[in-house]
Amino acid sequence: MLNTRLLPLLLLLLTGCSTLYYDTMEKVGYHKRDILADRVEATRDAQSEAQQQFRSALEQFAAVIELKNTDLKQAYAALNDEYEESQSAADTVSERIDKVKSVADALFDEWQEELGLYNNQSMKAASRKKLQQTRKRYASMLQSMLKAERAMQPVLNTFRDNVLFLKHNLNAQAIGTLRGEFSALKREIDQLLERMNRSIERSNRFIDSLQQG
Repeated sequence: MLNTRLLPLLLLLLTGCSTLYYDTMEKVGYHKRDILADRVEATRDAQSEAQQQFRSALEQFAAVIELKNTDLKQAYAALNDEYEESQSAADTVSERIDKVKSVADALFDEWQEELGLYNNQSMKAASRKKLQQTRKRYASMLQSMLKAERAMQPVLNTFRDNVLFLKHNLNAQAIGTLRGEFSALKREIDQLLERMNRSIERSNRFIDSLQQG
């Protein structure tokens, strides 16, 4: 009998080989459909956490430019920390989207192949229709995820530029330049947060559709 304490390690090792991982999970009653739902949830949660991080970064940026007697070295350190945290949050979102795509491709390929196993044509037609509907909902959700993902990079680029500029110009003039950049950065982050909201909403609808069968 498998030691349950070793199961997390085994699953971690198997994750490196997707097919073996899916097969192993299916043997314990955890199918690709379940894995897809969990990975969509994980991506949704990562986007929500990224939203919080980008808000935090914007708040820190605002705090730096509003202070008249800012310690410039501390200001740089604080902004750089926020930038790195934002980059890490964005990387997590991208990694989880990749995992969603991996299991979705495997699920749809398997579903398509299994249509050929039906003898009952009525059941086959119903299953094909369900596959088409699920693919359509998935494509809409994935498109929204990818739009939000792409929107993160311009924000990160703008934020990095400002952090580097402050690093190389630790003076009051640098703070003045950052003040001039704030409106553009806020606009980009507001747009990003809105795209993430739409992606999270579509993820929730897709998860509900999977759970409803």
